[in-house]
Amino acid sequence: MRPGVPAEALELALLAGVKRGRRADFDALYRLYHPRLWRFLGHMLRQHDAIEEVLNDTLLVVWQRADSFDGRSKLSTWIFGIAYRKALKALSRPDLPIDEDEAPETADPGPGPAEQFTLVQVRGRLLEAMAELSPEHRAVVELCYFHDMAHAEIAEVVGCPAETVKTRMFYARRRLRQLLDDLAGHHGEMS
Repeated sequence: MRPGVPAEALELALLAGVKRGRRADFDALYRLYHPRLWRFLGHMLRQHDAIEEVLNDTLLVVWQRADSFDGRSKLSTWIFGIAYRKALKALSRPDLPIDEDEAPETADPGPGPAEQFTLVQVRGRLLEAMAELSPEHRAVVELCYFHDMAHAEIAEVVGCPAETVKTRMFYARRRLRQLLDDLAGHHGEMS
């Protein structure tokens, strides 16, 4: 990021360069979105090869169809929408094996060993519980809590009304609470 330049303005400037065929601008946009899309797709697809394939397909669409972005939404909403639709398509393909046991890579959770252990346990349980959600519910939770998107933006990404997003969030949170309670009980029995 350039100091003093808002992130959204920089992204739009890079997209303008992509529209003109400037490879350096696409590379910069790719570097900005790769980690964010990896995390989002990781929670949906949970399989390294599938994540990489969908991520690259998404950014290929950005390269090839940059001129189709009309500015009615944020650029991130448009890109995440492409990724979401590509992920759902990948999930419906019978030839794409989705390994539910492979968790996406996560960042180092903290400095102290005790805190690190606790956070790793909690994060593991959360990822385990999220894997049990439907792709639609997993996507709204991921976009809301990990990408700080508002319900209106999520609605644009997933292609449904904002009220449907609110409903999906309600049921996803309720299901996560139930799953986390079950997992806490299950892990407590194993100790």
